[in-house]
Amino acid sequence: MTPSSPPTDEGPVWARDAARKAARRNEPSFKRLIVNLIAVAAVAAVVAFFAAPVVGFFGIRAAAEAGDVAGLARLIDYDAVRASLRPQLSGRPEPLTPPPSFIQDPIGAVRRQFDQAVTPGAADAPDVEAYLSPPALSSLTRGEGRAAIEPPTSADAKWPTPIYWSVNRTRLAVTNDGGARTIFTFERRGPYEWKLVHVGLPDENPSRP
Repeated sequence: MTPSSPPTDEGPVWARDAARKAARRNEPSFKRLIVNLIAVAAVAAVVAFFAAPVVGFFGIRAAAEAGDVAGLARLIDYDAVRASLRPQLSGRPEPLTPPPSFIQDPIGAVRRQFDQAVTPGAADAPDVEAYLSPPALSSLTRGEGRAAIEPPTSADAKWPTPIYWSVNRTRLAVTNDGGARTIFTFERRGPYEWKLVHVGLPDENPSRP
C-alpha cells in the first residue's frame, strides 16, 4: 500500500481506527468552512448594525464637504431637522412639542395658522435653511454649533461621541474646543438605513464654571 492510499481493513482494529481518525482530521471539511463563514457574516452584520449611525454621520460630513446634495438627501430627513431647529433659533419653547393635529383640534389648528400669518415680526424668523446648506452642515459636524452659518474656519474634524444608543434611535455629540456640544440624533428607517432627524445646538449663552 502506498502512503497516499486510503486505509484498508487489514491490520489490527486499533490501527485501522487510528488511521480512519487521522484521515478525517486531515481531509478538508466543507461543512466546517460554511459554519465559519456564517459565523463571520453574523458578527459582521451585528457590527454593521450598531456602526451604521456613525457611518451615517461621517457620510453627512463627507457629502457636505463635497457639496453632494443628493447624497445629503439620502442621509437627512430635512423636514424633521427643520422642525428641530426652528424652536432653538427662535427661542420659543412651545414648538418643541408638536401641536395637536387638525383632526384632534380643528379650531386650534386654524387659529395657529391665522396667528402665524398675522404675527408681527414673522419676517424676522431665524433662517433655518442657512443651517442646512452643505457648508453649514459640514461646520455642524465639526462642532461649530450656532456659528456654523458663519464663514467656515479651519476647525479640526472632531470625532462624534455616542451619548445614547437604542435599536431605533441614536444620539452622537460633537464637542468643540470650548466645551459646547452639538448633538445629532439619528433614527433607523430600515435594517441598516439611518437618517438624521434632529440637530441640538449648544446654548446661545452657555454657562461657564
